[in-house]
Amino acid sequence: MNAVHDTLAALKSDGVNLSLSELIRYQQLTKLLNLKPATPPRALMSGGYLSRHKGRGMEFDEARHYQPGDDIRAIDWRVTARTGKTHTKIYREERERPVFILCDLTAGMQFGSQLLLKSVQAAHIAALLSWSAAARGDKVGAFIFNDTMHRECKPLSRQRAVLSLCHELIRVQQGAAQKDAQTSQAFSDACLRLRRLARPGSLVYLISDFENLQQGAEQPLSHLARHCDVHAIRVGDPMDTHLPDVAVSQQVSVTNGADEQSWLLGDKSLGKKYSQWRGEVRTGIESFFQSKMIKFSQVSAGLPLEQQLEMLGRQPR
Repeated sequence: MNAVHDTLAALKSDGVNLSLSELIRYQQLTKLLNLKPATPPRALMSGGYLSRHKGRGMEFDEARHYQPGDDIRAIDWRVTARTGKTHTKIYREERERPVFILCDLTAGMQFGSQLLLKSVQAAHIAALLSWSAAARGDKVGAFIFNDTMHRECKPLSRQRAVLSLCHELIRVQQGAAQKDAQTSQAFSDACLRLRRLARPGSLVYLISDFENLQQGAEQPLSHLARHCDVHAIRVGDPMDTHLPDVAVSQQVSVTNGADEQSWLLGDKSLGKKYSQWRGEVRTGIESFFQSKMIKFSQVSAGLPLEQQLEMLGRQPR
């Protein structure tokens, strides 16, 4: 118990309620996460041309005197007419790659059995991604939601934008309602909104436990995967894979918010069935994202995020 207390103190967290200090802490850890593409990304909607940077492409920089060898198609006729001397347009490659984060803070994410609630770990991931994007000079935006409310953060640069995003994470996480997560349409609705918000070429992160991955999310996620570089990060808990070990068998009540059951902890047969069921759930989620060509990673709420960054780093971007 003391070890958990010390870990939470180091994270500046109580594990349940988000605070600004624990999210600002990740500003000092941006070097632990590299958002630079490992390989030149292919612009799917622009033929086979390989671009080193996803973005709008070429942006006008200045006009200068025409020099032999310049492309005549780049002649700036307005400046040429005004000055009487031939000028050509110079373009620079736009290196900005917007980062967009979808963060699920619904009722199903308000659960944790060891260190943090899944919603708190999700916010930690969103904060680290945001600070890392800002450190690279990229614009960062977000769609943060629970079952009853959402916040849209338009893509902006600078630390001030990340601080605003952190405040919204706190507001939405604290406002999460306790309701039946099994009937919530919040995730599907969020994916529909994200499809309209994320610009083509953006680096998009989906942060959720994906337990509520419903059919309504399939079409917008497929669209996003065709136009953006999408990475799904599943936030799990140790109890998402197996029941806790107990020295003495004990009866406990469990509920999903609507139905209630009685389980016997310590029953090996029950434990085996539970682990098998949870394994099938994970396989189904992972297969869904593989079918959409969306990268998939998993992070546990039972460990500090910095101890798990190597798992994210192994995923190609």
